[in-house]
Amino acid sequence: MQTPQKIAVVGSGLVGTLLAIYLKKLGHTVHVFDRSADIRTVEFSGRSINLVMSNRGWKALDDIGLTEEIKKIGIPVDKRAIHLQDSKLTYQNYGKEGEAIYSLSRGVLNRKMIDLAEAEGVEFFFEHRIWDVTLSDATLHIGETERGMWTDLKYDKVFGADGAFSRIRHRMQRQSMFDYSQKFLKIGYKELHIPANTDGTYKIDKNSLHIWPRGNFMLMGLANLDGSFTCTLFMPFEGENSFESLYDEKTLVDFFAKYFPDTKEVIPDLVEDFFKNPKSYLVTMQCYPWTFNDKVALIGDSCHAIVPFYGHGMNAGFEDITVLSEMISKYGDDWETIFEEYQKSRKPNADAIAELSYRNFMEMSAKTADEKFLLQKKIEKCFSDKHPDLWMPLYSRVTFSLQPYSEALAIGDFQNKIMEEVMQMENIEIIWDSEAVEQKIISLLNQK
Repeated sequence: MQTPQKIAVVGSGLVGTLLAIYLKKLGHTVHVFDRSADIRTVEFSGRSINLVMSNRGWKALDDIGLTEEIKKIGIPVDKRAIHLQDSKLTYQNYGKEGEAIYSLSRGVLNRKMIDLAEAEGVEFFFEHRIWDVTLSDATLHIGETERGMWTDLKYDKVFGADGAFSRIRHRMQRQSMFDYSQKFLKIGYKELHIPANTDGTYKIDKNSLHIWPRGNFMLMGLANLDGSFTCTLFMPFEGENSFESLYDEKTLVDFFAKYFPDTKEVIPDLVEDFFKNPKSYLVTMQCYPWTFNDKVALIGDSCHAIVPFYGHGMNAGFEDITVLSEMISKYGDDWETIFEEYQKSRKPNADAIAELSYRNFMEMSAKTADEKFLLQKKIEKCFSDKHPDLWMPLYSRVTFSLQPYSEALAIGDFQNKIMEEVMQMENIEIIWDSEAVEQKIISLLNQK
């Protein structure tokens, strides 16, 4: 237990709410502010991508005993189901037997987390607009409008967990020596959905992440508890095969008939969903430093927003909390050192998962339909099964281990260089599971 303090968390999303539970368990008074209405009282707006929880996220929940509670609202997903344009279906396991990520509805999970936080004694203040913060003394400035009257709320600490367009970070950006960048993809997304069968069963396999890879665009689907799937169409905003090109019902229906023919029977509300739901944007945001003295700290998307293609935005944010908790255990009431060590530990790993997430779009949208890429993955899995001490595939390092993201990225690049040589072997399509290939990989590992 630390000396109790009065702490504000700005943002009632997943990371802010879990952080609030951690801080409350340490004996602090915790207030969570959010400019939006209580998510438990509103419907989601049709711009959601389902979340996947993996080992890093479970570790943060394990540490405060919430894992079993959250697993009740998730669905294990142990493989990719790859839908080719000719309607063929292939599967690609994520890890070893028994390893799975969990599909979770963002709305369902967020509501559950707020309930759990309130049960711990965290106080929430919804529809409270924080416009600014005085960094030197952790004072929040709240009001109805940005240019109207503000009320000052003094705290001992303020955490900015208010997302990629954080108001807390906006104040920090106005300091000298603050590095900041944001990059939008030319690709956006729209939410679609596959409803349950009339008896509540699933129309397609619930334990797979379904991908329809089509080069520079793709469709993706993850299961929900009610028998439905949340689907996400990722594609460019402009040009051929873009949102711009799908301007009326006929072009949309013809497009899906050509590129996603096996969805006709499972997405009955395609036209309604497509033209009702908004286009959403994808941004990578990086900054540094993440803290100001012992008063203010950023966490989650407010300091490292990433694109969703590795499914690690939430997991990386939860791992921020794990590391912060470790620093608190180590340094007690020395908050300046806690903040400094927290940001030094997390920054290189946040940069690494941003890079991995960006690369994974290319893998999911194009390479998963490429026979040579699928063969490479089969060879890696075969070798890893035989020699788990010598080879763990990159996806497993990121998703099923707690190895720092920066190390996973470096080792993944090293392994890929080896596989580039292996894939050049004569008749690799025939000899892929032979002793010759096994010995080649061992030899290259020893050389490098």
